[in-house]
Amino acid sequence: MRIAIIADPLDNQQAGVHTYTRQLVDALLREKGQHEILLIREKRDTDLTGAEQIVIPNTRLPIGFASFRLFVLIPLVLLFKKVDVVFEPAHFGPFNLPRSIKRATMIHDLTPLLYPQYHRWHSQLLQRIFLKGILRRTDLIFSNSENTSRDLHRIFPFTEGKVQTILLGRDPFFKPADSEETRDQLGIQKPYFLFVGTFEPRKQLQVLLAAFAEFQSGQRDKQGLVLVGGKGWKTSDIYDKIKAHPCADDIMLTGYVSKEQLRALYSGSTALIYPSEYEGFGLPILEAMACGTNVICSDNSSLPEVGGELALYFKTGDAADLYHQMQYLIAHSAEAKEKRKAGPERASLFSWTKHAQSFLRALEETVGKPSDREKRI
Repeated sequence: MRIAIIADPLDNQQAGVHTYTRQLVDALLREKGQHEILLIREKRDTDLTGAEQIVIPNTRLPIGFASFRLFVLIPLVLLFKKVDVVFEPAHFGPFNLPRSIKRATMIHDLTPLLYPQYHRWHSQLLQRIFLKGILRRTDLIFSNSENTSRDLHRIFPFTEGKVQTILLGRDPFFKPADSEETRDQLGIQKPYFLFVGTFEPRKQLQVLLAAFAEFQSGQRDKQGLVLVGGKGWKTSDIYDKIKAHPCADDIMLTGYVSKEQLRALYSGSTALIYPSEYEGFGLPILEAMACGTNVICSDNSSLPEVGGELALYFKTGDAADLYHQMQYLIAHSAEAKEKRKAGPERASLFSWTKHAQSFLRALEETVGKPSDREKRI
């Protein structure tokens, strides 16, 4: 079976879909067996072996080239390469393929439809124009959690029967690895709570900031607050709130950090706090547990699927409830210590190897036996 992956997220972003695509590709190259993997991407990775890389550079100039690449160039290349199935990890496609080539797409979440107020207008518009047609034409839909699958079936009932839920995996790189040197390099001098994620409205950082102010005012032993992640969209008010925060001196913004630094920040933190209003999965929670870190997160969407009994949950959007959970964690140090110990074991239940194996089985069932493929061609 020749499997093509639209691997652009490897080259044009650093957030969740990039991480997913990187981990999936690495796992598939370990588990592919006799299958062939072709990567359609914007740049070549000279360190990557085991897959054919088909580079189709992308550019905004001339105007319209990005659409021409997506709707014309990529389909022509896939047809020329005689692939059996094409997978789109960012769910925007694949487009314009003959019926002889099967289509598969990944749905990480449906936030542009569920929470349009948190997205830029063009993102909302593109989803409303294209997503229903993409899901109708695709032969197989992957989702990253049971919650995402339920959302798909509720909003697009016609997807019943072609959605395959496969939980994401744990990157083995993330494990307990506290590093005082890393904290010194970043200028972190005290115990700290940690947030990891793109700064955008759905992450509900204002709830964390309000809870942190209350916590600091009533706590004898002060904590810092380290915010890790890049600037997203609709964030100007968040930066204003941080600047005007009564404990602004205790808040650090690191921007993006290296994986080594992120592992050390997880391992050394008092807890990861994840106040998001909705998540398709919530990889930072899994990474934190893998590093033996306590987790406090909202009680919504897929987050309980990841955090299980180890995470402490608070009512979504309720800063007072988050403050009480922060206090509880500090006051119950023995329980917190036991949860930290149990984190890596729970995280080990989430495996990229299992993900890749389930992924390949689903594609095999969708594409069919070699004789079936010959009939379609």
